[in-house]
Amino acid sequence: MFTRTKLRTFLIAIMLLFVLQPDLHVSAANFDNGAPDSSDSSVLSESIQVSDHSKEGKSPRPRNPLTLSQLLQKYPDTFRASGPRIKQIALTFDDVPDPRFTGKVLDILKEYDVPATFFAVGERSKKHPDLVKRIHEEGHAIGNHSYNHAQLNKLSLDKFIDQIERTNGILKNITGIHPRLIRPPYGDINEEQLQWARRNGYKVVNWNVDSLDWKGLNKEEVKQNILSAVGPGSIVLQHAGGGSGSDLSGTIERCLILLQS
Repeated sequence: MFTRTKLRTFLIAIMLLFVLQPDLHVSAANFDNGAPDSSDSSVLSESIQVSDHSKEGKSPRPRNPLTLSQLLQKYPDTFRASGPRIKQIALTFDDVPDPRFTGKVLDILKEYDVPATFFAVGERSKKHPDLVKRIHEEGHAIGNHSYNHAQLNKLSLDKFIDQIERTNGILKNITGIHPRLIRPPYGDINEEQLQWARRNGYKVVNWNVDSLDWKGLNKEEVKQNILSAVGPGSIVLQHAGGGSGSDLSGTIERCLILLQS
């Protein structure tokens, strides 16, 4: 049985598969137990693209940059895209806080007493501290999603650190907690940044199931995207915040359908 404190140490984000797979228990993915399965990282096998070093604030281009899949294998203690392959899954929400959507997701989670992990953008958190505070006070975990949704792997190490530390400063001022989880926007991070994260006690968390809810899909499309890929140890990516004009109603309606079933 997981305690609330233990759940907060990784992705307490869990709510799905009462309907998706009746024999699959819904519980927390434990970051510290078990090595990542090579098949889970195959969805993240694209090469990391690093901009030319002549541009200000950009990292030098490595001769042979590792793919995300290779980085997952090389740094299993720091970088994960799945939990151990046991009957547990993790549900995570990116791009919070957003006054249009985050509160609605929180309402659903509260109704069903389900904890979740929210990855917060620093710039948005500064504008909407009340939502960040609510996420924390309702027992959910909060991770770092950069300051302004930057593509981190294209930044110099100094600028990467600034993105993380500025955001953590804002989140700590609101919640009193210094987040130790990082989710890079777009899932992109480079080896130098991972090494810094490891030295400084951070865990970098990607995903292996993408709901594609950010595309403005309806609830059935979002549901099928999850159903077609989810399994033991899955980390499911969804959003509780979006850009101007974005429509996340499919995510919110899908949450209701699955939790009511």
